[in-house]
Amino acid sequence: RMASPALLMRVVASAYSVAEKAATIVRNVMSAGDLGIVEKAGPNDLQTKADRLAQMSICASLARKFPKVTIIGEEDLPTDDVTEELIEDGHCEEILKKPCPAQYTGIKEEELVIWVDPLDGTKEYTEGLLDHVTVLIGIAYGGKAIAGVINQPYYNYQAGAGAVLGRTIWGVLGIGAFGFQLTEAPAGKHIIVTTRSHSSTLVNECISAINPDTVIRVGGAGNKVIQLIEGKASAYIFASPGCKKWDTCAPEAILHAVGGKITDIRGNSFQYNKEVKHMNSAGVLATLRNYDYYASRIPNAVKESLVP
Repeated sequence: RMASPALLMRVVASAYSVAEKAATIVRNVMSAGDLGIVEKAGPNDLQTKADRLAQMSICASLARKFPKVTIIGEEDLPTDDVTEELIEDGHCEEILKKPCPAQYTGIKEEELVIWVDPLDGTKEYTEGLLDHVTVLIGIAYGGKAIAGVINQPYYNYQAGAGAVLGRTIWGVLGIGAFGFQLTEAPAGKHIIVTTRSHSSTLVNECISAINPDTVIRVGGAGNKVIQLIEGKASAYIFASPGCKKWDTCAPEAILHAVGGKITDIRGNSFQYNKEVKHMNSAGVLATLRNYDYYASRIPNAVKESLVP
């Protein structure tokens, strides 16, 4: 008989199914028509009924299976009154079949931190830009993002009636990343993907200094990293605070699993231990390839104005 799968693989396999359940919740709230929008810090910082229900579903489902894991979600919510219909008990069998990388086989539940963004790209969701929306579940160990799940609830939504709606991308350091076609951006082209709704003088100055061929403005950190791994953009640059640990944990794990790199604008790696502050105050710089090229072109003045 085969040994039972390592804890990490069981967590990732469950997170896969839990993210699919969250995606169903996100789609159901939209089709029911009442988004229940609440402003948090302002008109660009929104929360909807979908954010709330999806987070309750993700956190309660994972906590039930892995009670000693620390789970940190974006939304401030009561955890007690989660109805049974929000619980997802399934897992992805295919993930359990992959051998766990040796350095992660001895991990205990209390050593894992899961960072959850139940609906990344909320503003775009409320505006009907549905392909920007992702569900992010990032798994950290020793302060590092080591595994992640990104679900796109509306992947293919403009492809017509017969198309399968939604997809789930997952990855583990030392195994790779799956559920998409890894593609490099066109060689010699500098295509920058950046924020759509959180622009500023600093953000724009930083991008101008790189002298890009094209700038793509989209919502959601998960969506931006997908642009990198599918070859639509060569660098994700955001010279501003605003992005949080639950935005970057899952995308970082997937990007690193395929040989990419993500740091803050000053080149520091992100830390994901449970005590860490939630804000990535020094912005984001990420690439699938050629990280050093972009890092070397960030103006010092920009770096100095962003304090980690």
